Amino acid sequence: MRKNIHPEYVECQVRCSCGNTFTTRATKPSLHVELCNECHPFYTGQQKFVDTGGRVQRFSDKYGSASAAVAEREAARREAKAKAAAEAEAVARAAREQKAAEKAAKAAQYAEKAPTAKAAADTAATADEAADAAAPATDRAEVEAEVAEASEAAEASSATEAETAPAEDAGTDAEVEQA
Repeated sequence: MRKNIHPEYVECQVRCSCGNTFTTRATKPSLHVELCNECHPFYTGQQKFVDTGGRVQRFSDKYGSASAAVAEREAARREAKAKAAAEAEAVARAAREQKAAEKAAKAAQYAEKAPTAKAAADTAATADEAADAAAPATDRAEVEAEVAEASEAAEASSATEAETAPAEDAGTDAEVEQA
């Protein structure tokens, strides 16, 4: 063994959580253990609850619950998103109001410049509407006359066919009676 590189190997007093103490040799003068040969379930045959849940509780107390942190982050994200949406809606509403105000100003300006032109345009539009209303009536009368002529021609041709058809049938019936 090399000299001056190994720790001192001294007598050690070991204390168990069950209260048992014994002496052994180690590099430390005292040790504390949770299980020993007096209380271990393998040696005693009895079940012993080892406090590992306490460690989890200490960790949660120290660092906090992960689910609570995630929930807080999600709530903050949703709140920021809602705030951004509200700001965007306010900007859009202001833009719409400004555009409507500009449009109203232009309409008022045009109304001041051309009140007589509007009246002239209205009278011209009224004359055009009257001419359009008269034209369809003329077209309708012409179409009705054509339909009437076509129906008269169809009736005349069907009457001619009806007069000739019974004579042919009568001749055939007479021949059948003779036979």
